[in-house]
Amino acid sequence: MRQPVSRRDFLKLSGLGLGALAFDARPRLAALPEFPNAAHLGRILSKVDVRSAPSDGASIIKYLYEDNVVEWGRETIGPMAGRINQRWVETPEGYIYAADIQPVRNQPNTPVSTLPEGKPGFWAEVTVPYVDLIQDGAPISPWAKDLPQYNLVPRLYYTQVAWIDQIRVDGATTYYRFNEDAGHGYGYGDIFWADGAAFRPLTADDVSPINPDVDPAQKKVYINLTYQTLSCYEGGTEVYFCRISSGAKWDANGNIVDKWSTPLGADQMTWRKAISIHMSGGSTGAGYDTPAISWTNLFNQGGVAIHGAFWHNDFGAPRSHGCVNARPEDAKWIFRWGAPNVSLDQSDITMEWPNGGTLITVDEKRV
Repeated sequence: MRQPVSRRDFLKLSGLGLGALAFDARPRLAALPEFPNAAHLGRILSKVDVRSAPSDGASIIKYLYEDNVVEWGRETIGPMAGRINQRWVETPEGYIYAADIQPVRNQPNTPVSTLPEGKPGFWAEVTVPYVDLIQDGAPISPWAKDLPQYNLVPRLYYTQVAWIDQIRVDGATTYYRFNEDAGHGYGYGDIFWADGAAFRPLTADDVSPINPDVDPAQKKVYINLTYQTLSCYEGGTEVYFCRISSGAKWDANGNIVDKWSTPLGADQMTWRKAISIHMSGGSTGAGYDTPAISWTNLFNQGGVAIHGAFWHNDFGAPRSHGCVNARPEDAKWIFRWGAPNVSLDQSDITMEWPNGGTLITVDEKRV
């Protein structure tokens, strides 16, 4: 569970290093947490039962809470009543239902000390399980406004992608400024500071086109809602396959509804691509407001997109508000492969409908 950060945990920023701009008086963030020392880790997504065996009938050893990080041993199969996925993760604590634990790594970076020459900033990916943020100015987005009510610290999580537009140094710590204004992150305008060691600057390789020599007209995406799968085709050859989570067929109270269904159609097409975007919508009790969603491909006029999802590990089961959730690594592959090409400099491209990029078919039938 996220722990409240007391005022005593903060220090005033001072003693700036060479080349840094002067800090005004603002609290200092704590250092990155000491995460478990293992190659593969898991971040708990909400309160979970830790069981003695991979089964919902096994005895409960203990409970773990949101943002606890544990060693990820192996995945195994076991019964979980009422759920499509039957996967469990073995940890030193016991067995945890896999849908409730995000696979993460802890790969801190050596921060850069200056912005790229001639550039207003850079895109960076979070490479640690999570990093705490501190708000610069009054909160603007519903997400940022809600957190203080629950005594929670804003955080970014593994694989989220943020726009960094300032760098400041305080002693041994380099801080990056995460800016979500309308031109850099496509959000409400919130600004935060975070430990730069948590971020890896994206490079040209992260957005380089995959199979660019193939005629774009031959590239097509097929999404099967029945089996919760996505396939990328070049002509008649499948070149990529992954599991997804499409729109849920029930509302927040469990009632069967169609309002969150992913739209069916054989003539949908990518019309906007963005490296990172802030998404919000829904209604009271079932709304969402999430910054820094990575590798977004909008393909339906209603705003439906294929994008990375870090807030669940339930791929293969419907659970979104209409979009197509994919593992961040899958969303990134699709983003690089499909048209149009996006660069680090031109990170958000919008085309006039229906003159879009890659053809996308959403079906409920077996291929």
